[in-house]
Amino acid sequence: MDIAKRNINNPILRPGDLPAKIDGMEITCLLNPGVFRMNGKTWLLLRVAERPKQIDGKISFPIYNKDGKIEVLSFDKNDPQLDASDPRVIMYRGKNYLTTLSYLRLVCSDDDIHFYEDPAYPPIFGKGDLESFGIEDCRVATMDDGYYLTFTEVSSVAVGVGLIATKDFQLLDRKGMIFPPHNKDCALFEEKINGLYYAFHRPSSPELGGNYIWLAESPDRVHWGNHKCVAVTRDGSWDETRVGAGAPPIRTAEGWLEIYHGANRQHRYCLGALLLDLNDPSKVLARSMEPIMEPIAEYEQTGFFGNVVFTNGHYVENDTIKIFYGASDEVICSAAFSISEILKTLKKK
Repeated sequence: MDIAKRNINNPILRPGDLPAKIDGMEITCLLNPGVFRMNGKTWLLLRVAERPKQIDGKISFPIYNKDGKIEVLSFDKNDPQLDASDPRVIMYRGKNYLTTLSYLRLVCSDDDIHFYEDPAYPPIFGKGDLESFGIEDCRVATMDDGYYLTFTEVSSVAVGVGLIATKDFQLLDRKGMIFPPHNKDCALFEEKINGLYYAFHRPSSPELGGNYIWLAESPDRVHWGNHKCVAVTRDGSWDETRVGAGAPPIRTAEGWLEIYHGANRQHRYCLGALLLDLNDPSKVLARSMEPIMEPIAEYEQTGFFGNVVFTNGHYVENDTIKIFYGASDEVICSAAFSISEILKTLKKK
């Protein structure tokens, strides 16, 4: 049951709409922006993925070296020790590499259709050993004391969650890794509940458990504890192999509304919703049985990695949720939902 009202101008941003920021590279993908409102404008904190122009017979990609400089690695495609079956991640001699290097980039708009860069707001690049393969998929929580950015830190040793605090997106207070490996899909609640901060996160366990949505609480947004699992995958369903939180949850009269992503065994990504208790968000009140959004448009089915709709950014006006999402791991799109309509679709626990 797809109830999303897609923007007729989709895709609103394509890789060719922006110049590359890394010397000698080209933009391969625009992905999954964090979203916030500032100075009367809508801002997207895009994940931009760049790589060198590819040469026949070779696969080349950038990484940060030990000196913090970007260098390019290149392998022969016919090398028997290379596994390049996934366009996103390759394995060479038992070691994994990303095929692109991601960073975060700010664009803004006065009409939610035409986005442009402001030179006063530079890109945010990875920094340090734990971000040597880049930073990805930022969520932006707008709070009373500023903006809080949670994002995926990627390196050869791990994938974890980083945190940046800022009041103006120029001075950045890097808090380091707040959820250790293997973890991602972290979305902060934008207000305290009973004096504590809360966040969704997604630890992964290949042996026991799986790719589930967890909840944690904190006194300061840096130190987290009292972890609880709130949503698991469901066999035979649209979200049977992985689930993960989207943007910060929305307070409604009926509970906290969280739009989340789920994928099946064919790596088809859709969106659904959770409804959580206002005073105890570890209590799930209702959950989507069917997706509220599926990859049904052509630009959602064909791209760098097809059959994907993935959101981690939105803003709310009255009953409307305006989401911005990545389609097919390549282009940026937007759509609108009615909060009341989503709530009507949810199956009560």
